[in-house]
Amino acid sequence: MANWCSNTVVFEGKPEAIKQIQQLFQAMKEKEDKTEEGQLPDYSSDTNGGYFFDIYWNEGDEGVFQYETKWSPNTEVLRNMAEKYKVNFIQDYEEMGNGVYGRASYQNGILDDVCLSDEELETYSFDEETDTYHFEGETYDSDCEILETLLERKLSFL
Repeated sequence: MANWCSNTVVFEGKPEAIKQIQQLFQAMKEKEDKTEEGQLPDYSSDTNGGYFFDIYWNEGDEGVFQYETKWSPNTEVLRNMAEKYKVNFIQDYEEMGNGVYGRASYQNGILDDVCLSDEELETYSFDEETDTYHFEGETYDSDCEILETLLERKLSFL
């Protein structure tokens, strides 16, 4: 059984292009609901995975989608989508079972993908007795803030 990678993607571009992407995600969601299988855009030739599962979005959020993928993010599928519709995107992803946490951005034809390294992920610890995380002398109830801090630091050096 695959570990699930959680993804959030925000597309930016001309309103007409965002509307087409919204329609594409709606069609993939409807097909997934019927077939109970992951989906790819019809034009995608990706045979190495990258399927979208459990697609959803909040009402009124144009161009913002959440979904799951198996094992890792499907950034290349998103890049193909961005090239087709001539848009940019930012993708946040995480699959902590395999230590995958990062952000990919596609702006003006350039893809940057920044993921935390094993060494960075080892800078904090979990205390099973207290059910808390420890990072730089502080205690946290969740690792979310720690991961975001580590990623923001890494992005600031780029």
